[in-house]
Amino acid sequence: MSGEQPPAVAGTRLPGGEYRITAEENRALCEALHTKPASDGRAHEIYSYIATQSGMGVSVDGLLAICEFDAADGPMLGSSNARYLGPLRTDETYRVSGEILSLNRKQSKKLGVIDVLEYRLTLTRASGEPVLEVTNTWILPRRNLS
Repeated sequence: MSGEQPPAVAGTRLPGGEYRITAEENRALCEALHTKPASDGRAHEIYSYIATQSGMGVSVDGLLAICEFDAADGPMLGSSNARYLGPLRTDETYRVSGEILSLNRKQSKKLGVIDVLEYRLTLTRASGEPVLEVTNTWILPRRNLS
């Protein structure tokens, strides 16, 4: 890996997959969060993260490997922004697709050299209708470059 520039991974498509939010799993999650499940079949909002991450078709280690980063070096979630295009429902299977948007190298006062990874994951219904887009930003400290 070059010390000057991060790997050129922008535009890399993630394999994708499927994720089903069952009513039973949603109920158990809501119970763990000390809240009641919605009576109209909507899934808890945290599934915006759970479903997209679980269904992106690559593990977290695999995503980091694309960026030539080792999870042992301590990646950090910087932000996760969800844009709902429709409600998430229980007992529905969603298709997950994703793409790496950018990987930019920066100098941090506290962490030294870091790469900022931004990727988008989209949930769509079987009909092809998009329901949700999530853009995640992770901070990847490049300890060996500091």
